[in-house]
Amino acid sequence: MQLQQHYNPEHHHVWKQLYARMQPRWERYANEAFLNGVSTLRFDPDRIPLLENVNRFLRPLTGFRAKAVGGYLPAFVFFDCLRNREFPTTITIRKATQLDYLPEPDIFHDIAGHVPMHTDPAFAETLVRFGQCAHTAIDRVASLRDEHERLARLSSMITAMARFFWFTVEFGLMRSNAGLKVYGSGLLSSYGEIEHSIESPDVQRSPLQLEWAIHQSFEIDHYQPLLFIVDSFDHLFSMVDRLDQWMREGKLDHVAPGEPKWKEEDLRGFLEAGALKLPERSPVLC
Repeated sequence: MQLQQHYNPEHHHVWKQLYARMQPRWERYANEAFLNGVSTLRFDPDRIPLLENVNRFLRPLTGFRAKAVGGYLPAFVFFDCLRNREFPTTITIRKATQLDYLPEPDIFHDIAGHVPMHTDPAFAETLVRFGQCAHTAIDRVASLRDEHERLARLSSMITAMARFFWFTVEFGLMRSNAGLKVYGSGLLSSYGEIEHSIESPDVQRSPLQLEWAIHQSFEIDHYQPLLFIVDSFDHLFSMVDRLDQWMREGKLDHVAPGEPKWKEEDLRGFLEAGALKLPERSPVLC
């Protein structure tokens, strides 16, 4: 299914405001790969970009493409899109009254926050590797006969994946010769929090430890008090490798309870989608 969005002048004005506010903060706080990505993708600061134009510059670099979605995607579908080098991209944009905070993704968060990172080969390969972990989770529980145990273990593994994604892809920091820089898209699309993440004394910044990240719950409605630091995208890739290996070894079968939480229908949908490989059969999903 090809989704289309018709943007009016008000929509473009919101994009223009968001972009103008973020540009100086990107220059100060964003990592080099992101800045290179913004330049490569040739965003128009005044108009919401068309995905086909974004993909024209993006795909030759890493094989990734932004793919329009109309709303929430089930967890497996989202993870498997990454495995297939597709990034589910929200096509709606926030209202002018929501410039500072929006609880769900919009096109500014997805295109201006996430997609520039997808131009970097090392980061792109990390996303693909992360997406493969969803298949590992399904393989891990496929032989279990007890339905309750199957769903419980799957819930634990998906929770570990979601927490890892949150503390890295969404809210990650990276060392550089110029000091700490931001690579997490939740920070790169937030005017207030990008500065807060680097400058505030109230933020605990720690080297990324897998065992800490996967057992740490999070809340989405305020600035994050805990952020993790990686040394490089190669370092991040190695951590995804370890996440997958721990999953195979059963170390993610019982992670600490807390957010995010999953409904039973979500878990059953994860199993069914994995068994059918729906993203490859049905383009409606991502």
